[in-house]
Amino acid sequence: MTLPVFFGCAFIAFGPAFALYLFTIATDPLRVIFLIAGKANEGLKSINPEDTAPSMRLLAYVSGLGFGIMSGVFSFVNILSNSLGPGTVGIHGDSPQFFLNSAFMTLVIIMLHVFWGVVFFDGCEKNKWYILLTVLLTHLVVSTQTFLSPHYEVTLVAAYIIMVLMGVWAFYVAGGSCRTLKFCLLCQDKDFLLYNQRSR
Repeated sequence: MTLPVFFGCAFIAFGPAFALYLFTIATDPLRVIFLIAGKANEGLKSINPEDTAPSMRLLAYVSGLGFGIMSGVFSFVNILSNSLGPGTVGIHGDSPQFFLNSAFMTLVIIMLHVFWGVVFFDGCEKNKWYILLTVLLTHLVVSTQTFLSPHYEVTLVAAYIIMVLMGVWAFYVAGGSCRTLKFCLLCQDKDFLLYNQRSR
């Protein structure tokens, strides 16, 4: 039973991050460098030499994903290795869902780092300090929830609510709208490209 727990929790925690890497970053070597470096100042103009705003948004997304993966690995790798045994979780009255809850919390932390990165870069670019303060406060709230370790339902629900709100905020900061979301969901690439050209 230990191997299914190990692989199941690993896929829950790192599956979405791996999918984001595979579909949005792995095809471009410069993005891979940004992901590994976390921060990079040189080479922004090589992504889009005529417009710096999309470059900063792309850097925010890629570096946020890089920080999220690093944070997830450091916080979850020891727990994941313990899932291989020996021992039984919950034998002394602890929650038997410890590994599963930790995997879902790691997933939230990784995705939040992506959203925090996009929103934080936007706040820095526009010199809006309340945005930076909001990112720092939500980071503090999610981090301090780990002290409520026996009450996994409360911490996970609160963390997922914050993740959804920050995700919506990051989506609009990155230039998304209801119209572009509709084009994306309906796989209407031609209409999406025409809409982008007209909006410029």
